[in-house]
Amino acid sequence: MPFPRTTGGWSRRRLLGLAVGAGLAPALGAGSAAARPRGEGPELGLGRRVAAVAAAQIGVPYAWGGGDRLGASLGFCDEENGYLDGRCLGESTVGFDCSGLALYCWFRASAGAVELGHYTVAQFHRSAPVERSGLLPGDLLFFSGPDAPLHHVGLWAGDGAMIHAERTGTLVARVEGVLDLPRWAGEFAGARRPLPLPLGR
Repeated sequence: MPFPRTTGGWSRRRLLGLAVGAGLAPALGAGSAAARPRGEGPELGLGRRVAAVAAAQIGVPYAWGGGDRLGASLGFCDEENGYLDGRCLGESTVGFDCSGLALYCWFRASAGAVELGHYTVAQFHRSAPVERSGLLPGDLLFFSGPDAPLHHVGLWAGDGAMIHAERTGTLVARVEGVLDLPRWAGEFAGARRPLPLPLGR
């Protein structure tokens, strides 16, 4: 579940993102090994299963803070998020936010071998970098902005498409040609491939 509520008027999720951008948290990508290319083996099969789980969620509502290892869950509202036209939808909506969707898809498809935190920044650090030319189904796409170093994550579905949970009032959707669209291409911060849990955990 996401950080509860807020701290001093700022959501803790937003504070973590700002800390990363300011260099107060580990640099993006620090300590991560580059993802190895996948062939027609089990890793590619896992990625395809992740993409299939994501596709099965298309049409599920967005809920700020929603989504866990079991699937869609009730969201919540903080001082900045979960609202539509001034009305709190998060507390009455069962669904996914962007990181909740990624968490669920990877956990379900890997039978628990890949467990991502419910924070975009944590998911970035829990994954290895992937070149755009090497994208494969299931890879995570991260997006940033001037005031939010990492504010969104989606799942690469293959064929130029992304499946994601965008914002309050929308449904989980597939976006075609995502990295060719100015809105998304302008905020693209890189792709990552989640890593399995260490042995013995």
